[in-house]
Amino acid sequence: MTVALATTWYPRGELDRLLRLIPRLREWYRHRVIVLPPDQDVKLLQALGDSGAFNIRVAADWADGRYLALSAAVETGADYIHYADLDRLIRWAETREGELIRTLERLQTVDCLMIGRTAQAFATHPRALRATETVINSIFSRLLGQPLDLPSGSKGLSRQAARFLIANTRPGHGLGGDAEWPVLLCRAGFTLTRFDVDGLDWETADRYLDGPADERLQREAAGVYDAIAENWAHRVSVAQGIIDAGIDAWLRPLQAVSEEKPE
Repeated sequence: MTVALATTWYPRGELDRLLRLIPRLREWYRHRVIVLPPDQDVKLLQALGDSGAFNIRVAADWADGRYLALSAAVETGADYIHYADLDRLIRWAETREGELIRTLERLQTVDCLMIGRTAQAFATHPRALRATETVINSIFSRLLGQPLDLPSGSKGLSRQAARFLIANTRPGHGLGGDAEWPVLLCRAGFTLTRFDVDGLDWETADRYLDGPADERLQREAAGVYDAIAENWAHRVSVAQGIIDAGIDAWLRPLQAVSEEKPE
């Protein structure tokens, strides 16, 4: 069985760390798709292209990023797809490689692996994120009938599940896919399998560093984040968008997906 990486990346100083990870990414993923926002630095694009490790796409609209990443990963023909926000994946690979490898093994056994954060990982996030994301998780855990962590930035999908999502979603929902994807899959009869990890602790403190932030830097950065009122307002807006996308996915008609013809 083959696994493709589908990832979106808004670069904030992680390039060197990503390039150092390439040998391991080649081991773990048969295909590696990166979707970038528009107006990227030419040198960054050149470095990625020179590595030969990635299928690089640039989104005309950043809200289309996750949809484009999933679509491109399906096009590779992989049996399974690991969607991950790249900044989170970089930190995960640097700090808990063994756990990431076990996760990739597990995702090849189910249709939808809902990769969530342990209590320890969740606690590293600023209060603004924890407060708003707890609301998201409370709403959709009740709706979907099991406790889940939706806004973790990482999910595993079988090829069948991914093809269903491409047929039943559209570009432009951005982070709304955190709720939209599992709601649609649940409605279609796919099983959502929870799998919590420590490696999805808060990644934003790593920005513009040469490696992952330690616990002290995480705490300090979280405190600074929470002290800015605009960040709370932003997280409320993000949460509302995710909730709206999930409710829309619960209500709209589903499209059937035809069987793939063997080559």
